[in-house]
Amino acid sequence: MVDENTDRSNDDINTSFEQEIANQSDRQYYLRLYVAGVTSHSTTAIKNLKSICDEYLKGRYQLEVINIYHKTELVIQDNIVAVPTLIKQLPPPLKRIIGDLSNTEKVLLGLDILPK
Repeated sequence: MVDENTDRSNDDINTSFEQEIANQSDRQYYLRLYVAGVTSHSTTAIKNLKSICDEYLKGRYQLEVINIYHKTELVIQDNIVAVPTLIKQLPPPLKRIIGDLSNTEKVLLGLDILPK
């Protein structure tokens, strides 16, 4: 015996899940990375982030790298207290990730690319 309500409910869930996956693949990301000059820590963070973006967000991201020594007004505006700091401005919600971004899984979770 098949319960039609359960089948319909499962179909709705599957449809919603497929739509969510389709929507995620279209989402555009706007990222801002704050670094402190040209240090090995800054270079590592930029390299790691670009690698992650190229693999998981190819063609769907815009990355702005900010040197805190040249854009102090943005440092104050975004309340940066440590570097490197990555800010995901889009899609919402806004998120911050601090460090050299070497832990790919944590970065993907922070960017909402991997489900929690």
